[in-house]
Amino acid sequence: MSRVYNFSAGPAVLPEEVLREAAEEMLDYKGTGMSVMEMSHRSKAYEAIIHEAEADLRELMNIPDNYKVLFLQGGASQQFAMIPMNLMKNKVADYIVTGQWAKKAYQEAGIYGKANKIASSEDKTFSYIPDCSDLPISEDADYVYICENNTIYGTKYKTLPNTKGKPLVADVSSCFLSEPVDVGKYGVIYGGVQKNIGPAGVVIVIIREDLITEDVLPGTPTMLKYKIHADNASLYNTPPAYGIYICGKVFKWLKAKGGLEAMKEYNEKKAKILYDYLDESRLFRGTVRKEDRSLMNVPFVTGNEELDAKFVKEAAAAGFVNLKGHRTVGGMRASIYNAMPIEGVEKLVAFMKEFEKQNA
Repeated sequence: MSRVYNFSAGPAVLPEEVLREAAEEMLDYKGTGMSVMEMSHRSKAYEAIIHEAEADLRELMNIPDNYKVLFLQGGASQQFAMIPMNLMKNKVADYIVTGQWAKKAYQEAGIYGKANKIASSEDKTFSYIPDCSDLPISEDADYVYICENNTIYGTKYKTLPNTKGKPLVADVSSCFLSEPVDVGKYGVIYGGVQKNIGPAGVVIVIIREDLITEDVLPGTPTMLKYKIHADNASLYNTPPAYGIYICGKVFKWLKAKGGLEAMKEYNEKKAKILYDYLDESRLFRGTVRKEDRSLMNVPFVTGNEELDAKFVKEAAAAGFVNLKGHRTVGGMRASIYNAMPIEGVEKLVAFMKEFEKQNA
């Protein structure tokens, strides 16, 4: 069986070199006589794995020294609660709602304090990013929250919101490591790794040290305190050890590819192939306002549900899998993360052109 082109939104395609390397080390990691899956997280060998992963991530993202890197569990969704529990000192936070995940985070924050929805693009099925240059930021807001790339709807902030001095908290699950980022502009930048970095089960949180305090909301579980994890270098309890090991391999793969500048260039090239075709096609069209388009997630439709279903079915038979769009948008969605090779996008477009000829 040959490998398919996997356009899944997550868990998603991983670099083939990384998978091969992990396969080679599956039974014996570097002469330890065991798999990383079987290894104590307190062992010297594992300590080296997690330290090196952090060092490589810091180098890739140019993370300032006053930020902690935490490898945690519970996915991005657990952060929806962990963030207000740890950061809502005044019990007020401002949320910009540009999709399903930002909406869920906003609803969760409402359990812990006053969550204000200060902007939203729900009026047009989240197909654009609202203007965030002069928002009604609350005087006493503890932070301003965004989901930077919206996996379901295919939108991406090209300019960060003006938070008027409040810490910015950003969920970057689906654009993590796809381009250079100025970490210093964020209070917290976090994401689940299962889209661009590794297998499901790990969430990486990069948090400014002054935001890590003992002063958390009453009733916050020990496991949901950033300070506990920061003080224990992500080893307070057994971490998702194998997942972190794969993330570490992906960081090395990214470094070998030339880092995030090179990745951005490659991702822009891939996305352009698909968007250029969507813009000229008479059958398919993209669903997102042009200036807000994501490089990672590309939703598109034919305008006819039966035709959409036929396309998804025939594409899968031809080796292009997981192209069905999210039920709230319909149609199709191609997720073209870092590990999707350019030929995957080229071949998909060739297939779409052929389908258009047959069905236009």
